[in-house]
Amino acid sequence: MTNGSLAERPAPAGGIGVFEKWLSLWVALCIAAGVGLGSLLPGLFAQLAALEYAKVNLVVALLIWAMVYPMMVNVDFASLGHIADKPKGLVITIVINWLIKPFTMAALGLLFFKVLFAGLVAPAEAQQYIAGMILLGAAPCTAMVFVWSQLTRGDATYTLVQVSVNDIVMIFAFAPIVALLLGVTDIAVPWETLLLSVGLYVVIPLIAGAVTRHRLTSHARRGESAQAAVGRFTDGIKPVSVLGLLATVVLLFGFQGQVILAQPLVIALIAVPLLLQSYGIFALAYGVAWAWRVPFPIAAPCALIGTSNFFELAVAVAISLFGLDSGAALATVVGVLVEVPVMLSLVAFANRTRHAFPEA
Repeated sequence: MTNGSLAERPAPAGGIGVFEKWLSLWVALCIAAGVGLGSLLPGLFAQLAALEYAKVNLVVALLIWAMVYPMMVNVDFASLGHIADKPKGLVITIVINWLIKPFTMAALGLLFFKVLFAGLVAPAEAQQYIAGMILLGAAPCTAMVFVWSQLTRGDATYTLVQVSVNDIVMIFAFAPIVALLLGVTDIAVPWETLLLSVGLYVVIPLIAGAVTRHRLTSHARRGESAQAAVGRFTDGIKPVSVLGLLATVVLLFGFQGQVILAQPLVIALIAVPLLLQSYGIFALAYGVAWAWRVPFPIAAPCALIGTSNFFELAVAVAISLFGLDSGAALATVVGVLVEVPVMLSLVAFANRTRHAFPEA
């Protein structure tokens, strides 16, 4: 069975689809394929790397757009009319995502790769891995949070509100935060490249998604709700998004093949601080929501969105800033590898502790 057919299976009611459930497995298989192809066909990957304009690799840009565009169609800015309905969860989300998470990720990266793992990784490579982690930490989840919210029976309207608000904040805050933290770690960042990346991978897909959503809702079939019309469209193009993700992973690890074969433990080293960050951020957000008596249908999504990452954006910006064969790009893809099993474990924990929160 191909990855495309897996992606086309609908998620069971209240559950997660086959592709999402086993995302880490598909990513692991693509990592193996990428490393193997990179070793066998280095000339092909060199030609692909040369296809770039203004530091943007055209092949990767196309794949990233294929991933991001369907997510942006799901964003409903009309939900912002409910922004004041349940403010506690939104406050937690904003504070965690933009005032805490990027800085804890940078701190963990520095701790592990400048201190604890200093003898295992060359200083130049360590800088790259830290940069990739910073990009992950500064990009809160946009798409998969809908899945995590569904699995915890979260408030669907609130999930739309938080995703819409985070996307707006991301347009203005992502570049300054990334530039600040990369500067703190002594990594020079060309502002024009960073701003171009935000425009290409956030602003343009967001506008395209909004236009598409408006057309879909305006021309819904008779008797079909607006949300059903959007869902029908995104389900139809989901295989394209899936193939974009998997092809990007193959490409990245094709470029990284020689490095990985020479240092097979590097993926495990990168995963350690990412795991600590994920569980630590969830514990903080979930704990604050519990202490503030936030209802569970709000508390679970607001904690999960801070834990999950918009890894598509992180991957794209890492490639634009540092190159396809950079350690920064490698670190962002490791984030894809560890995210799903971590998030599923946190969903299970949240559901087991539901009774500790008020329901409304």
